[in-house]
Amino acid sequence: MTADRFRDLALALDGAEERAHMGHPDFRANGRIFAGLDAAEHIGTLKLTPEQQAEMIGQQPDAFTPAAGAWGRQGWTKVSLGDAAVTPVRTALLLAYQAVMERPKAKARKRPGPKRR
Repeated sequence: MTADRFRDLALALDGAEERAHMGHPDFRANGRIFAGLDAAEHIGTLKLTPEQQAEMIGQQPDAFTPAAGAWGRQGWTKVSLGDAAVTPVRTALLLAYQAVMERPKAKARKRPGPKRR
């Protein structure tokens, strides 16, 4: 698995788009982030449920690991792209995508304007 293949799989999902968040690429649908890449594009991240996370780790423990701390306990999962097979990553991306599509569309955030005196 490469970062380009991860990107292609994520963007193949209907309505998915690539943006940036905190200096690294992320993938969104329905206004919500469902996956991302680290800045070096060696690690993918996926928003899974804790149960889905356990399933993916069970399928390919050398590739899937929980993110650190509370993020990992909530289901955020890291994927070591060099160790990952295409089929489990495609499955995990689809699960993450379906979860954001089931939720109401995210509201656009207002960006603060210049302060007035």
